[in-house]
This record gives sequence, C-alpha cells and structure tokens, in this order.
Amino acid sequence: MVSASSSTAMAERISWHCALFVAAMLVLSFCESSESEFITAMNHQQMNVNRPCDEIYVVGEGETLQSISEKCGDPFIVEENPHIHDPDDVFPGLVIKISPFKNL
Repeated sequence: MVSASSSTAMAERISWHCALFVAAMLVLSFCESSESEFITAMNHQQMNVNRPCDEIYVVGEGETLQSISEKCGDPFIVEENPHIHDPDDVFPGLVIKISPFKNL
C-alpha cells in the first residue's frame, strides 16, 4: 500500500514538472513570436526600398523638394501642391502630393 506522504510527494513532483513545462513553453513561444516579428519587419523594410513613393508624402528631416523629386520621380511637385508658396520653405512634417512620372 502507498502511504499518504509518498502520494503527496509524488503529486508535488508532478506539479513541479508541469509548472516547469508550462514556463518553458511560454519562453519558447515568446522567442518564436519575437523572431517572427523581426522577420516581418525586415521584409517590410526591404519592400519599402524598392517601392515608389506613396501619393501622400510626409517630408522628413533634411529633405528638400529637389531630393524628394529625385527620390520619388516626380518633377512637378510644386505645380501639384498649391499650398507650397515658396519651394525653399519646406519643413519636416509637411504633407505633399506625389505623382510619380512613369516611363512607358
């Protein structure tokens, strides 16, 4: 016959092993999701390098209309954006319309 103290000890060992197993599974799932998010972020970054500019463009730090024009392939930025009164007065956060020129 099995004594009550040995049954309790066995139950404690089993519950301890289950707790370790659950903790290990949580750690592994966290590592897997972090790696997956990293790969997804890298894929988006690579896609943005080869993608033309969006139709709505927000001017970044250090950009000029000339640099945006070259980057996005739109030589008519000033004509398409009547809210730009002075082409030299471009600042970060300014929203402009871009219509990339396409060679056929």
